Amino acid sequence: MQSCNGLFALASGGWWGVGLGQSRQKYSWIPEAHNDYIFAIIGEELGLLGTLVVVALFGILAVAIVRTVMRRNDPFVRIFGGSIMVWIIGQAFVNMGVVTGLLPVIGVPLPFISYGGSALTITLAAVGVLLSFARTDAKRPKVPKKAKRA
Repeated sequence: MQSCNGLFALASGGWWGVGLGQSRQKYSWIPEAHNDYIFAIIGEELGLLGTLVVVALFGILAVAIVRTVMRRNDPFVRIFGGSIMVWIIGQAFVNMGVVTGLLPVIGVPLPFISYGGSALTITLAAVGVLLSFARTDAKRPKVPKKAKRA
């Protein structure tokens, strides 16, 4: 029943949505609207435009991670950064697939958006690791300074 009500929420949003805070499905029809079905509530309140913005933001995050990873020569950084990208983007698309009815309900939160402290904390820590990879520029070779002769 939860997945049917999630689809009802997406359908009632239409193109532009019913407005922020005006969702009717989140009050008694979808039990975990703030957690697993937050994408349905975004679709109802902000419409198709809001859901496309969320999908586009995850796409921009994926492109940024790929650019960061491809600039590095270290295999550890490339594998670890790529696995973080697959984890975050994969989790987002699994959640979106559950809400749209393409996948069975398994309780995966939407990264950065769903309510909950532990999932958000670990995801932010992973993005912090990616930011530390991005801060170091591996393409520029480190040229040692010439020692002055006495």
